[in-house]
Amino acid sequence: MTAWLAQRPWKRAAAWLVFLGPLFYATYGFANWWATTRANVPSMAFEWERQVPFWPWTIFPYWTINVFYALSLFLARSRHTLDRHALRLVTATLVACSCFILWPLHFSFGQPPVDGAPAFLFNALRGFDQPFNQAPSLHIALAVILWDWYRQFIRPLWARLVLHVWAFAICASVLTTWQHHFIDIPTGALLGLLCVWLWPLERVVSMPRVWRITRDVQRWKLAGFYAVGAALFLAAALYGGGVALWLAWPAASLALVALNYIGFGARGFQMDGRGRMGWAARWMLAPYRLAAAINAWLWTRKLPASVEVVPGLRLGRRPTHAEWLAAGQPRLVSLCAELQMPAGVPHAHCVPLLDLTVPPTVRLQRAAAVIEGQRRNADGATVWVCCALGFSRSAAAVIAWLGRYGPAGSVAQAEDTVRRARPQIVLRGAWRVSLEPFKPLPEVPPHDR
Repeated sequence: MTAWLAQRPWKRAAAWLVFLGPLFYATYGFANWWATTRANVPSMAFEWERQVPFWPWTIFPYWTINVFYALSLFLARSRHTLDRHALRLVTATLVACSCFILWPLHFSFGQPPVDGAPAFLFNALRGFDQPFNQAPSLHIALAVILWDWYRQFIRPLWARLVLHVWAFAICASVLTTWQHHFIDIPTGALLGLLCVWLWPLERVVSMPRVWRITRDVQRWKLAGFYAVGAALFLAAALYGGGVALWLAWPAASLALVALNYIGFGARGFQMDGRGRMGWAARWMLAPYRLAAAINAWLWTRKLPASVEVVPGLRLGRRPTHAEWLAAGQPRLVSLCAELQMPAGVPHAHCVPLLDLTVPPTVRLQRAAAVIEGQRRNADGATVWVCCALGFSRSAAAVIAWLGRYGPAGSVAQAEDTVRRARPQIVLRGAWRVSLEPFKPLPEVPPHDR
């Protein structure tokens, strides 16, 4: 027990709990009170929801979230993960309660009488919870956050299955206890994903700290394009109602992409150095990622997946797992921020760059260095450099490598070499400006090596 306490910041966890408890009851209670002062609080429900059964016993899994909430803080192994987890909980509470105040909704069905053991928990719940505070469901948002938190401590398959079932039971119970309408569930899940995305538990910079408003005109144009798309999808969702409300998902996805172009940059896609995206970003950006994959297929379906630029170095689109196997399992270098590398590919590296923008020279230097490192460690294997289409980002990276490490004598010659291999490449003048500093490294005399 002494060793356990020494390894974990339990005092800091207790301080966070002392802060979080009053914060929840104060903000949640205020939002409830605020809704009671409104003359007319609307409701948003589907007709089929009247067929959802009322199961009083599901109040037990509903209430277990309180136990898991409090316990979670004391499981942190470091101050870093504790603070990130606590910030997720704070963010979910403040954002949800702000939504409850700005557009209050109420639950439109009256709950039937309850007796027996569940009655005590229902009465305790009604003591501070009114039929307001609906969308986004804070209960669902917290369930998503806690699920992501607890799964890092669980390794056995059976235990993970128990965790998944528990999380599902908590989420389903908001319907079967007649606490929430369906619309509250996906909006609450989106809020939970947003909190996980904002505050990654890994030792990487959190998203609020990476925000830097760009001065790049091209990025602002693209951000405006995606923002308009988000607004159109949201308008269609609100106008159509019903099933059309799912269009709010691509609206949120495009809005996040717009924010990435404005300030978060490529880090907003949360692609790691192996070309795999964080799970929260994958789900939030799923509609955009699907559209990007379809677009890449339409542009490149009649082209070879890759072409050889120089012996041992290929350039092309992001391969499928089958294309990677057919190519002899080359080492991959991706410049794509929005599309993942195929699963099960070892030795893949990623230097994520925003699509349709020109990165600074330092990023191309990094890409060229990664390509060189892959070639040195390839043991005779081919290196495949790719992006979504293989037309700009990856082409520029190969040109940068040829200019710095390869046989090309100049950047212009490097571009000619790449263009002969893949005539479809698209490099605007700004790309050439970013590539201009690349020159071959001076030869090191043998006695200095």
